Amino acid sequence: MTLKELEIGESAAIKTVGGSGALRQHFLDMGMIPGAEVTVVKLAPMGDPMELQIHGYELTLRLAEADQIEIEPIKKRSRAHEGKEYLKPSEHPGLGEDGKYHSKESENPLPEGTTLTYALVGNQNCGKTTLFNQLTGSNQHVGNFPGVTVDRKDGSIKGYSNTDVTDLPGIYSMSPYSSEEIVSRNFVLNEKPKAIINIVDATNIHRNLYLTMQLLEMDVPMVVALNMMDEVLGNQGSIDVNEMEALLGVPVIPISAAKNEGVSELVEHAIHIAKYQERPLRQDFCDKNDHDGAVHRCIHAVIHLIEDHAQKAEIPVRFAATKAIEGDNLILEQLKLDENEMEMLEHIVQQMETERGLDRSAAIADMRFDFIERLCEKTVVKPKESKERIRSEKIDKILTGKYTAIPCFIGIMVLVFYLTFNVIGAWLQGILEFGIDKISEAVGSAMTAAHVNSAVHSLVIDGIFNGVGSVLSFLPIIVTLFFFLSLMEDSGYIARVAFVMDKLLRKIGLSGRSIVPMLIGFGCTVPAVMATRTLTSERDRKMTILLTPFMSCTAKLPIYAFFVSVFFPKQGGLIMAGLYLLGILVGILAACLYKNTLFKGEPVPFVMELPNYRLPGAKNVGQLLWEKAKDFLQRAFSVILLATIVVWFLQSFDLHLNMVKDSADSILAIAAGFLVPIFKPVGLGDWKICTALISGFMAKESVVSTLEVLFAGGIAGVLSPLSAASLLVFSLLYTPCVAAIASIRRELGGKWAVGVVFWQCAVAWICALIMHLIGLGIGL
Repeated sequence: MTLKELEIGESAAIKTVGGSGALRQHFLDMGMIPGAEVTVVKLAPMGDPMELQIHGYELTLRLAEADQIEIEPIKKRSRAHEGKEYLKPSEHPGLGEDGKYHSKESENPLPEGTTLTYALVGNQNCGKTTLFNQLTGSNQHVGNFPGVTVDRKDGSIKGYSNTDVTDLPGIYSMSPYSSEEIVSRNFVLNEKPKAIINIVDATNIHRNLYLTMQLLEMDVPMVVALNMMDEVLGNQGSIDVNEMEALLGVPVIPISAAKNEGVSELVEHAIHIAKYQERPLRQDFCDKNDHDGAVHRCIHAVIHLIEDHAQKAEIPVRFAATKAIEGDNLILEQLKLDENEMEMLEHIVQQMETERGLDRSAAIADMRFDFIERLCEKTVVKPKESKERIRSEKIDKILTGKYTAIPCFIGIMVLVFYLTFNVIGAWLQGILEFGIDKISEAVGSAMTAAHVNSAVHSLVIDGIFNGVGSVLSFLPIIVTLFFFLSLMEDSGYIARVAFVMDKLLRKIGLSGRSIVPMLIGFGCTVPAVMATRTLTSERDRKMTILLTPFMSCTAKLPIYAFFVSVFFPKQGGLIMAGLYLLGILVGILAACLYKNTLFKGEPVPFVMELPNYRLPGAKNVGQLLWEKAKDFLQRAFSVILLATIVVWFLQSFDLHLNMVKDSADSILAIAAGFLVPIFKPVGLGDWKICTALISGFMAKESVVSTLEVLFAGGIAGVLSPLSAASLLVFSLLYTPCVAAIASIRRELGGKWAVGVVFWQCAVAWICALIMHLIGLGIGL
């Protein structure tokens, strides 16, 4: 039978793991190896995916993926993953003191003044961001890794100016599966940091040490930071840090990043190992007397085979050997083995597979997990069921319950939107708009008094203040929305949302993780695009960004309200609801199209952990809000400022570069005239309407203000109800505002941003034409 058929509460031993390539490797890296014992914890409210326990931690898995894993039911798990029952208390030796791990100073320390560079690496949800903030304080800056749109944070350690810590994306292994894993691996291999700080969640040590073992193979000076030790000790667990140091061959420092405990000792060790280049004392984790003997012989044979190639490619030989055995194509390409060497590699691997009774990837993964089990049995007293775990299970009964999950999710999101767009965000936005208006009035009065040229006056007031000011007024909305989003993410609720909504979004080719950015799109496309950074899959991230403009943002509400009140006062609620539903329907159709064209290929497996609920750290949330605000302000005073000036220029001058009194004579009106034949078939063949739609590219609210200026005598006598309906549909779907396009350009690049403008306009035109034809058919 397969894992898909296992009932809730039942346990089984894994026999074989199906699939192929990177997808199968991802399963193995997450612990799905032959012989591992699993228990089904629960199913998502819609019946898919499932949550299961393996190696002492919880994972989620889709039923389609579970169907590829063959199992044998067992009555009771033979391995409880409990470790020792009691440990003698012992002091952790300080720097330079004798312990089971010796910090021996190298005879050739790095020259004085050398910048000590560090890679901060760890699993997701292990407290990496909290530790990074503790290490660097405000000495950090945010950017992207070259060529890949994955957040990169760098900063110097407080008190040590000649240091530079790079916070790498949260990953589970160094296999080339997701863009984050490739970024992290390439950073360590190519950038050659002087040392690695590996942060490990001490409450979930089985899961986290798998990455640690791969990092040790990279032969870079390393210190292990055992985070959340306060939780372990608070729940009557403990870890023999000295013994763990001896078994791993690197310093292991117990810390609590959230409480800033042990961080100063961690910094001392990190500076020391980097300065004296103290590499790990151990990289061979095979149990030579047990079933790992075949794996041990295989690794050493491959090391001898590829040693000279690894040196030329500047790849650590042990790491290169295990990756070559796994069949990692990226490493094999760099090694450049000739045909004979490739054949010999295959023979060595086949011999190991025959002796071990497992395929190449499963044998390496099993060797690592087997060592982790032995290490934990010697060094870890498992905490009793933690207060955090008990609390999480109680909360999950409601937030992931079969009948309560979706109503709770809708309720939480409605509350977030209400507080953002009607209460907190709206109040802050009002204050900012008031401030901008007052400054604008003061500057306008000063320029008038100084008899400044009318063109310059118009540029500053009508262009910069009105244009950039209207975009800047979104800042409180974005910060407020990200405040709630970061609370949801840091607390662990976002992972539950993905778990609950995955089956629904899977039908259109997305993962459950995409639901939050798409919902934020109903508020504002700019933060929605920025929120896609929480998605681990590059494919899902791009697809989600392309779908967010179909969600009707609040900036379009003035357009709906204006036309509904003039043309359809009795059907207002129905038309508003219809527009939102139409946006969702067109988005679903677009997603199905993307799935079968732009984003074809292997689906991303839904293998993720459900962490315990935790209270978000105030410092982390504050840091995130500052980063998002700074990011938005930088864009407002670059791309958006430039676009504003261009629109102002086109609206204020004629072809002879004379300032116009009537915008009907402007370059923008002439350009709009060229669009009239295109819009005639959809019932919008008036240059004034085309001008208003062009101005909507600046900010959607300006469509209404432009129409009110151009149709001074009222629009009701000019447009028919049918044309108004077509205009509503077109406004719903056409290109997002310049701020949103700037966000898309930042995330995906200029070509994608331009493509979105034309694609959205094309979709909007087709839907408006269909609306127009239907209206003619029913005699609207």
